[in-house]
Parts: sequence; C-alpha cells; structure tokens
Amino acid sequence: MSLNIIFAGTPDFAAVHLQTLLDSEHNVIAVYSQPDRPAGRGKKLLASPVKQLALEHDIPVYQPLSLRDEAAQQDLAALNADLMVVVAYGLILPQVVLDTPRLGCVNVHASLLPRWRGAAPIQRAVEAGDAESGVAIMQMEAGLDTGPVLVEARTPIAGNETGGSLHDKLAQLGGPALLEALAQLEGGTANPQVQDDMLANYAGKISKEEARIDWTQPAAELERQVRAFNPFPVCWTEYRDGKGKPQRLRVYGARLEQGCHNDQPGTILSTDDEGILVTCGREALRLTQLQLPGKKSLPVAEILKGYRDLFRAGIQLGQIDE
Repeated sequence: MSLNIIFAGTPDFAAVHLQTLLDSEHNVIAVYSQPDRPAGRGKKLLASPVKQLALEHDIPVYQPLSLRDEAAQQDLAALNADLMVVVAYGLILPQVVLDTPRLGCVNVHASLLPRWRGAAPIQRAVEAGDAESGVAIMQMEAGLDTGPVLVEARTPIAGNETGGSLHDKLAQLGGPALLEALAQLEGGTANPQVQDDMLANYAGKISKEEARIDWTQPAAELERQVRAFNPFPVCWTEYRDGKGKPQRLRVYGARLEQGCHNDQPGTILSTDDEGILVTCGREALRLTQLQLPGKKSLPVAEILKGYRDLFRAGIQLGQIDE
C-alpha cells in the first residue's frame, strides 16, 4: 500500500529525500519549494534543487510566499494528501497546515533531537565537538523542532569531519529512516518518543560575520569552527595584499598545533609548505587550505609560490585598521 504524499523542501539535502520517495512505492502528488531566487553574476532566477527534481518527474510544484495565506492553505487541502513530508523547506507551517493531511506532517531533521534544534544543526554539531550526529524523523507540531521522534539514525562524527562531509553522510542516512517512519505510520505501529526539552540546544543560522576568525579564542575551538563552516559560510580573516590593502583570506583547512605561544593572537609564527602557523588565545592553528580574493581554494604550498612575502613570520592577521 502506498501513501499520497506532499513533499516540501528546497536545498540539495531535501532533494536527496525527495528522490528516495520517488524511488519508493509511495506517490508524491505535489511538491512545495521556496520561490526561485536570483543567483550568479547575472542574478537570474534559479529554481531550487527540489523544484528542478520535481519538474523532471512532472510533479506539480507550488511556491507560495507564505503558508499563512488562506488561498495557499485551500490549494494544499484540495490535494487531499495522506501525509506531508518536510525537509529543509524554509517556511513556517501554521497549525491549520499541520492538521490538513490525514496523517499529519513529518520532518526530516539533521540532528539527534533534541540535541540541536533550528536552522544549522549540522554545522553546530561539528563546531561543538559532538562525538556523533544523526537524523531524526519527527512528527511536526507548532514548536520549533519540538515534535515527538518516530525514527532516528546515528553516525559518528570523525575527527576530520567538515560541515560538508557530515551533510552528505546525513543525507544518505535520512532516506531509509524516512521510509521506516512512513511504514510505521501507514501500519499504525508508530511509537513516537517525546523530546526532553531540558536537553535542547538552539542551532542558530550562521552569518558570514560569525565566520570571521577571532584569534583570541583557543585554537581547538577555531579548528572545529573551520571544519564546521566548510563549505559554507567558510571561516575568514583579514590580511594585507601586496599593496598593503586589507583583504579577506578564506580558510578552508586548518589543524591544531599544541604548545605555548606568547605572541599576540593572530601573529604568524612561521610559514612553510606545511602551512601558516598562527598563534591563538591558547595554542596555535596551522592554516593548510586557503583562498585569496578572486582565486581558487588551494593548499598553502601552492599559494606561497606567489605570495610568500604576504605571510612571513611576525605579520599580523585579523582585524586590520585602514
């Protein structure tokens, strides 16, 4: 027996789960996704990965600006769905929408709830140094990621894990967990587990300003932040270019170097093909993969071939006055 499902999602992570449903016995009758956004240098409107996948399979796509609008709610109700599956959609679902499908709405959330609720659970787990992460399939209610959990799937977080690599791991974990939850709902065997609010943390959206490296912080924390924010929004710091002008240096890779250093945080201690060693509030960070403005991300050894003088020992990175 198959369910008639409305799928709501926007980015690549959501598209992986839509593909799982398309490959299953279930019937995706409609897709909801964020309105097309300007992208690229030409600022042309770009359809989301979920919309693109839906159109490839001739599935009707709805892109309301809000689901609080009565007309949008009527359109959704007219679909007469058994269930709505929500994955990184980006719009608030009011109670009337949550109550519309016969079996309600379920959400695929990239965290072992209630550990990280909110917009950026993948990055926050890496940034915090969590030992494991996972995917929770949750029955949706009005609160932010507060609903009871139907199924969860776990994975360890590796010592070299980035936000990008954990994203890809969880995207693959989520599909089978989602199908298991649907089978439980369809068969009436679901046993949802209520979350313990006392264990919840808020995974707030990450701004580009938050990705600015604060060299007064311990190197161990900065190393996790570099990994967490790769590939988005990417940690950065300031340096002076060949004309002495302050520029942004994006940091894609770094490793912790233990030892006591008395120099002012942000000071380059040494530079070689292994990386640029920078003192922090505690211990030091060796920068190994960087991106100069207008250039590709490269190993430090490649960058030093043309810019070694910009990263000599004693030079200060970080907030630079004009």
